[in-house]
Amino acid sequence: MTSRATAYHERLRVPLRWWAQGTMFIATFWLAMVVALDATAPVLPWLVTGVLLGLLALFLRSYGDARLVVADGWFRAGRARIEVVHLGSAEALDEEATRFVSGPGADARAFLVLRPYLKQAVKVEVLDPADPTPYWLVSSRHPQALADALNAARTEHA
Repeated sequence: MTSRATAYHERLRVPLRWWAQGTMFIATFWLAMVVALDATAPVLPWLVTGVLLGLLALFLRSYGDARLVVADGWFRAGRARIEVVHLGSAEALDEEATRFVSGPGADARAFLVLRPYLKQAVKVEVLDPADPTPYWLVSSRHPQALADALNAARTEHA
């Protein structure tokens, strides 16, 4: 639930192709079971397939439930949150910059909320001297809007 003061909200849902690919994989598994078991256990492939589809749905929903929220002086990314007064500038990164910052230019102490199906991100400096994390790197479908919301919230609560 978001408040009236929400400046930004995004849910990092998995793409539809992940659902289709997972379903096709389980359908292939079902077919292999039907052929292997022949007519000896006609219900077993359906039971196993039902359980696997349920597990797939739970996994994809939980993985895609990460939310980015800028509201009430806080920035929430996934399960983590930080007050915007402890943040420095937020910078929207394109695909190439995201690849560099999350790969060869990465700092092992950074906090990451990255999704492989999102190619752009936002890098947010952490200025709190008590926090060893130098920055947060967060995937986003709308990195410029997120960076603008963070920078506006930071100047508003400074």
